[in-house]
Amino acid sequence: MQFDPSTGWFQGIRHCPSPNFNARPQGEVSLLVIHNISLPPGCFGTGKVQQFFRNCLPADEHPYFASIAALRVSAHFFIERDGAVTQFVSCLERAWHAGQSCFEGRENCNDFSLGIELEGTDELAYSDAQYASLTILTRLLLKAYPALDVRRIRGHADIAPQRKTDPGLAFDWVRYRTALSDPGDIR
Repeated sequence: MQFDPSTGWFQGIRHCPSPNFNARPQGEVSLLVIHNISLPPGCFGTGKVQQFFRNCLPADEHPYFASIAALRVSAHFFIERDGAVTQFVSCLERAWHAGQSCFEGRENCNDFSLGIELEGTDELAYSDAQYASLTILTRLLLKAYPALDVRRIRGHADIAPQRKTDPGLAFDWVRYRTALSDPGDIR
């Protein structure tokens, strides 16, 4: 995995461009938001997240899809259960992942954040492969964005507590933060 700061895209991972983004306002990326998603809820490896972020989720295929198919959302990255990483939006652009949100008194977190979706639910443990990929990706983002540091990594629930619960109690923040502090190789 290698980051190209001129384009905001990583090489060595899958690209699945989403139309759900717009220009980021002037200013530095200074927040990383961790989310979870699975479509249908609790089902993994379906390819439906990719369809959802590209506005082509078949609303008639599942009752839950009918309630969300018209939403226009995205994230910068998605990490599947096997650790595979997909990028949907350039880090130079504003992905639509945080919604109504606030961090340290600043509204509209999409303006200054990057969003990583983990394939999962609030209640099911995330895989070792996901933690490994998340750690590598986060280290590279921390290196690329000086205003971003480990104290500015939050869950969606932290920036939208009245609306969101992800990444949920199943996400092991201690494990993640410990891995980030390990000076090991970032590949």
